[in-house]
Amino acid sequence: MKKLSLLLTILSSLVFHTALQAEHHEQEQPQKAILVTGASSGLGAKITETLAANGFLVYATARKDADLKRLNEMDNVESIRLDVTKQEQIDAAVQYVREQGRGLYGLVNNAGVVILGPLTEVPVEEMEFQMDVNVTGPYRVTQAFAPLIIESKGRITTTGSISGILAGNMFGIYAMSKHAIEAYTDSLATELARFDVKVSVVEPGNFKSNIGGTFAKRYADKGYLNEGSAYLKDMEALTARMDNAETAKEPTPVAEAVLHAMTSDKPKLRYMVTPSARSADVTIRQALREMLQLNQGQEFSFDRDTLIEMMDEVAAEL
Repeated sequence: MKKLSLLLTILSSLVFHTALQAEHHEQEQPQKAILVTGASSGLGAKITETLAANGFLVYATARKDADLKRLNEMDNVESIRLDVTKQEQIDAAVQYVREQGRGLYGLVNNAGVVILGPLTEVPVEEMEFQMDVNVTGPYRVTQAFAPLIIESKGRITTTGSISGILAGNMFGIYAMSKHAIEAYTDSLATELARFDVKVSVVEPGNFKSNIGGTFAKRYADKGYLNEGSAYLKDMEALTARMDNAETAKEPTPVAEAVLHAMTSDKPKLRYMVTPSARSADVTIRQALREMLQLNQGQEFSFDRDTLIEMMDEVAAEL
């Protein structure tokens, strides 16, 4: 009886000691960190709030002093000055993150701008500005932070748009930049898979954001079109509805998609997030339209039954 009692005492002590060790080990684990570019407003602000509320330490980047101060006052958030077009600021941000000693688990390339207007009239320098922020920006930032993400076998998510699938009147330059992000994501995901790094693109529709109002102001300041333009009415109608602060939905579903990409054991490569069934319908129909246009009238066209069989096979892969 005494031997049994002694054995139970030893077992109880071992269980308690193991639990204590596990708790101590958990406490020693550094809080996972995610860096979000363009965190000052709109999608970036909501993404930052959501990640911070779910236990991540968020390095939230912005360009203006007032935004940096406001972000720094949030729980689980540290602000960093970063303009994605300035390599010296990117390099300084990498150095700062390294010095904190917790590594970097996630990168959210969210900073972006929109330039709209007719492709035959918008100045080349405006198109170059669009690409510098929306395409070369994520390229610079990802390249700079890639070693840290690879070290942690972490995650990279870029904010694309349904304009990465759609393109139409006055949206050509912006759509060009978002189509580029689609290609960038596909190649980056393949290249980083060998390091167990997961890559995703989140493709929002029209949610509440400052990006449209910012463009409307830029357009007014720059005055792209002359009085003889064939597109003046198009642009007047477009800018009149660009400031959607009162009517568009909050971007909470976009932030939740980013959270899933950062936390799921099986994150998706693409997250289309639209505020309405109509937006989803238009986007999917365009993707199907492009597929059928590729197939139409070419030497090796596939019939309807074969296309449906292909779709079933791809669905099974997913």
